[in-house]
Order: sequence, then C-alpha cells, then structure tokens
Amino acid sequence: MRGLKKLPAILRRTLTWDQGSGMRDWKGVSAATGIDIYFCDPHSPWQRGTNENTNGILRQYFPKGSDLSVHSKADLEWVSRQLNERPRKRLDFRTPIEEMDRLLLR
Repeated sequence: MRGLKKLPAILRRTLTWDQGSGMRDWKGVSAATGIDIYFCDPHSPWQRGTNENTNGILRQYFPKGSDLSVHSKADLEWVSRQLNERPRKRLDFRTPIEEMDRLLLR
C-alpha cells in the first residue's frame, strides 16, 4: 500500500484485480488509498491483459511458485526498475517510466 500512496493522484484512480485469494483485503486497500477497486470476471484473463503480460515478464525473474520472501528489498526493487525501464509494445515502445513522465507533464 505504501507504494500506491506514493503515486500521484492522477495515476491511482482505480485498480482492477483478479479473483485470487491475495486480493482478500481489497476493502482495506481501497479505504487506505481512496482507490476504487474492480474485479475481473473469473476465468477471464483478457479483462486484465496488462496484468497477464506483466506476470509473464515477472516469470523471467521469478519462476511460478517462487518464494519472494527469500529476496531482499533491494533485489525486488532491482526487478521493479528492470520492468519500468523495459520498452513495451503497448506503449508504442516507450518504457513505463517514460509513459508516466508523459502523463504527468501534460
């Protein structure tokens, strides 16, 4: 949640989550951040395309079933930087960081 609160308000209006058990505290997250949270229909991965794509990229660093608790905060931040500096077709081959800068400078 701390990471969400750091984002500028324009970038944290809504979240779309899947039906996983990790999302059980959605009411608390919504209350603490002021973000409206929506849920995809079960078994409908096309409703969360960016999420599915990002999960695939994360699997390059952490195979499915990996225990993330064995990684340091620095390790996880390094992977986060790698993802945020990686050009995306969906963003016309800009990086997520470039796209955020573009949105914030409007």
